[in-house]
Amino acid sequence: MSKLLRKPLQETIDDGVTLVHEVSGQNSDLKYVGFKVVDVKKGAKYEQTLEKEECCIVALTGKINVTEGDHHFSDLGRRDNVFEKKPTDSVYVSNDRTFEVEAVTDARVVLCYSPSEKQLPTKFIKAEDNGVEHRGKYSNKRMVHNILPDSDPSANSLLVVEVYTETGNWSSYPPHKHDQENLPDESFLEETYYHEMDPPQGFVFQRVYTDDRSLDETMTVENGNVVLVPAGYHPVGVPDGYSSYYLNVMAGPERIWKFHNDPDHAWVLDRD
Repeated sequence: MSKLLRKPLQETIDDGVTLVHEVSGQNSDLKYVGFKVVDVKKGAKYEQTLEKEECCIVALTGKINVTEGDHHFSDLGRRDNVFEKKPTDSVYVSNDRTFEVEAVTDARVVLCYSPSEKQLPTKFIKAEDNGVEHRGKYSNKRMVHNILPDSDPSANSLLVVEVYTETGNWSSYPPHKHDQENLPDESFLEETYYHEMDPPQGFVFQRVYTDDRSLDETMTVENGNVVLVPAGYHPVGVPDGYSSYYLNVMAGPERIWKFHNDPDHAWVLDRD
C-alpha cells in the first residue's frame, strides 16, 4: 500500500460538515505541512482554534463566510467547479487564533497549515490578487494561480498555489525537487498535491523519487486524491482527453521556493 497516496475519507465530523482529507504530523511523515479538505453544507459551520500553526483557508468551490475575531469576510468564492479556471478567494489566519467558516452555498474548503510562532495579521487574499502565470512549452504547458507565493510576506511558512495542466501535457516537469537546505541554490520544502480531473473519471500519473531511489513510487492518482511529497522529484503526467488541476501546499524551515531539476532530464528545457 502506498504511503504517499491518500484517498478521500468522507467522515462526518459535525452536522453538515464532512472531512474529506486530513494530513498532519500524526498520520504522515510531514513535519512542516498540514492539509485538510472539508465539505460544508449550506448554512453549516466549521470552527477551529489554531495553536502553533498558521492556516490559509481556500474557498475551493462554492461560497463561504470567514470570521476571525473582529474580521468578517462575506461571500468568498468565485466558482462552482475548479475547471472554470479562474482564481478564487482565500483568507490567511495566523497562529493562536480561532476562525469560523460558514457555508453560504454548499462549499468545498481547503485548509493549509504550517507550524508558526510569530503572529501576523489576518489577511483577505482576493481572487484578483492571485498572480496568474503561464509556464512551459511543447507538452509541458500549465497555468498557475499564485495564492500565497514566497514574494508575498503575509505568511511565516506557507506557500499555496493552484496549477492547471492541459490534456496530454506534463507538469512539475522536468522533474524537480526541493529537499535540500542548500540556499541560494535549493530550499527544503515539503509538499502536498490535492488533485482533481476533468472529466472526473480521469486519472493522472505522479512519480515521487529521490536520486538514490530510496524513495521511488509511481502512483495512479484519481479525482480528489492527495499525494504527499516529503522529498524527491515529483512530476505529473496527464493522459489524452483529460485536464488536470492540483493545489499545492509547501512549507519548510525557510519560506523560499528554490528547486533543483533532475540533471538527467533538464535537457528538455534547452530545446528550441
